[in-house]
Amino acid sequence: MPSGLRDNNLKTSRHPLPPQWTLLGCGALGGVFASLLTLSGQSTRVLLRDRHRATLHPGIDFTSLEGHTQLLAIERGFVSQPGQIKRLLVMTKANQVVPALTPLVGQLAAGIPIVLLHNGMGIAEQVVQLFPHNPVIASVTSHGAMQSGHFVFRHTGKGETWLGPVNEAAKGYAYLADELATALGQAGWDEQILTRQWQKLAINCAINPLTALYKLKNGELAGPRFADALQQICVEVADVMQVEGQAASQEELLRRVMMVVEMTADNYSSMYQDLELGRETEIEAITGFLLAKAAQHGIAVPVNQGLYQAIKEKQ
Repeated sequence: MPSGLRDNNLKTSRHPLPPQWTLLGCGALGGVFASLLTLSGQSTRVLLRDRHRATLHPGIDFTSLEGHTQLLAIERGFVSQPGQIKRLLVMTKANQVVPALTPLVGQLAAGIPIVLLHNGMGIAEQVVQLFPHNPVIASVTSHGAMQSGHFVFRHTGKGETWLGPVNEAAKGYAYLADELATALGQAGWDEQILTRQWQKLAINCAINPLTALYKLKNGELAGPRFADALQQICVEVADVMQVEGQAASQEELLRRVMMVVEMTADNYSSMYQDLELGRETEIEAITGFLLAKAAQHGIAVPVNQGLYQAIKEKQ
């Protein structure tokens, strides 16, 4: 990690007061969001798991969309001693959300908002059970991020971010979207966040398993080779969404998928990256969630079922 000569570029977010944002998890997207929040002037701290105590913690090496690289000193803490938290932004993988939050049960003050930002669905309900006295907010984003080394992050694509309430207690927190917007360029509040979650799920069901299995950049899905598969995935997701009370057509879902394929053409999906690095993927919270809902309603989703099985065998 560069040091010494670049110390004059080190920017710090250390404040005597509790940070405005505490981020739980510092993977690719967490590192990028922590950097963007810091650069927007909002004090930020990253909470790491205790096993990282013995790990070297250099400054965060952040490369912006424009290609500007700088070293950022962002405060770090550990889940066993989380300190005072004003608002918690959970940016772990879907399968890590509940294990990461569990040590904070009894530590996090009632009324502190918990913002969840991960792929897939079905996790927020578990968080509400863990923290019945806290506002729980779901969010989706289409920002692109890449981690290329130890605390080395690159912002690879600018997107939209939406927040919305999961429980009744969360309905008074629309201002959090405004604060995130100062760092991200766009962030909005949507009382019907469930609809946006389903739309994101459809995109993830289409792009993530295919790119992971065939080792492709997102943009390579645009060719005729995958046209039928993408269409059938969207047909199946639309069938499930409709019985779940979500207005959806396979044409609209496919249009959204292809728009993301085009916008993120040079990106590798998170599932591709997870498989390549031997990590557990988010397939359970993405396609697994869809299969569970389909089974409840007796709907056949053979293409998604096949992709789910193939990813499970690979990982």
